Amino acid sequence: MTTIESRSPQAPSDLVVRVPDTAPDEVATAAGLARDAAAAWGRGPAQARAAALHACAEAVVSATGELTDLVVREVGKPVGEAGAEIGRGVAILRYFAQQALHPEGEVYPPADGVSLLHTRRRPHGVVGLITPWNFPVAIPLWKAAPALAFGNTVLLKPAPQSSAVALRLAELFADALPRGVLTILTGLAGTGEALVDAADAISFTGSVRAGQAVAVRAATRGIPVQCEMGGQNAAIVLPDADQDAAATAIAAAAMGYAGQKCTATSRVIVVGDAAPFAERLAAAVAALPVGDPADPATVVGPLIESRPVEAIRAAVRRAEAGGAQVLTGTRQPGGDGWFQAPTVLADVPPGDDLLSEEYFGPVCAVLPAESADAAVRTANNVRHGLVAAVYTQNLAAALTLTDQLDVGMVKVNAPTTGVDFHAPFGGEKESSYGPREQGTAARDFYTRTVTITLTP
Repeated sequence: MTTIESRSPQAPSDLVVRVPDTAPDEVATAAGLARDAAAAWGRGPAQARAAALHACAEAVVSATGELTDLVVREVGKPVGEAGAEIGRGVAILRYFAQQALHPEGEVYPPADGVSLLHTRRRPHGVVGLITPWNFPVAIPLWKAAPALAFGNTVLLKPAPQSSAVALRLAELFADALPRGVLTILTGLAGTGEALVDAADAISFTGSVRAGQAVAVRAATRGIPVQCEMGGQNAAIVLPDADQDAAATAIAAAAMGYAGQKCTATSRVIVVGDAAPFAERLAAAVAALPVGDPADPATVVGPLIESRPVEAIRAAVRRAEAGGAQVLTGTRQPGGDGWFQAPTVLADVPPGDDLLSEEYFGPVCAVLPAESADAAVRTANNVRHGLVAAVYTQNLAAALTLTDQLDVGMVKVNAPTTGVDFHAPFGGEKESSYGPREQGTAARDFYTRTVTITLTP
């Protein structure tokens, strides 16, 4: 049997867990067990599902310290962010436990005036979830919790780099969920392909390339699919903005957790003279503590593996050779882990892929714009459309720009990172495919509507 190793990014010699690469026939077997379990789980009372999710939340609460340490160890998330993610996972479970009890349909006036014309919501059956490593608790739960709340059973394939966290969550939930209701399938791309072939609906978060392949495979089968993919997010800074506050917020949004968030800021578009703000931003970034993610002071920990470190350094060298200025980030951290200094560049040459591709690391570019309209054009001139930020004190400008940006989410005087789990989440263009995630929008994806006419 092929196995996969998950290693700590700050100490690559630390083997966190070794897990199997689940074969397609094993995925099919797991799907059969999940389908058997779906009958009782989906047709049982919603109150039982709500109680089970509340029990799952309490299990996470009781293991907060342990899970926080495991997230820090396995994916290198700074301990403050890791602890906050555990708390968010608890809140997500509790929120969808209540969502299970919300009204599930609507009543319509019948044509004959006497029939009961109404709708009901039904689960799809077995839902396949493919999740990334960067939010190893929050993303699996914001998918699994609504899927379970609305009566589906779940097959979850975590990213290989976060296998230990996923397996521990399943262990914590074992007493609350009946057998077959939640199954973890560790593995590589073949496991994910087999999951898409076996499930009744698929929710994916990851790269654009992988997400597009998932969408095509699911569409070929005619099953519901949603894919949350990359981001190349812009922050627009207008001349009237609080410059110091904007620099502080953007520094955290670009470099926190080493920039390993789909909502991280990659481009900073400054209307007017960009040089003074670029200096402010570089100073704010240079002040961010880099190092051991277990240290409470750390803001920028390691990257998940060596490849993105090498890619970012090569990209910075290429941009610098083309005339870009490296304002901060030339001095690399020491140690054995996969660390990359937070890097801010100015004067990046047009056409350089630092201005259009997602590097998923602590690097961002500062760009000038002659006007707010020009800033919007620059912000929109990428294939992604997840989130953007606008920094201004002018309400009219804020409302105008938020209506012009081709993204799914806009923040005004707030960082691009950070989302509310009770509000719809998703982007435009190549950032998202299919319905929105989270909040009440989740019910629309994890259930199907049945229209019923009852004639006396």
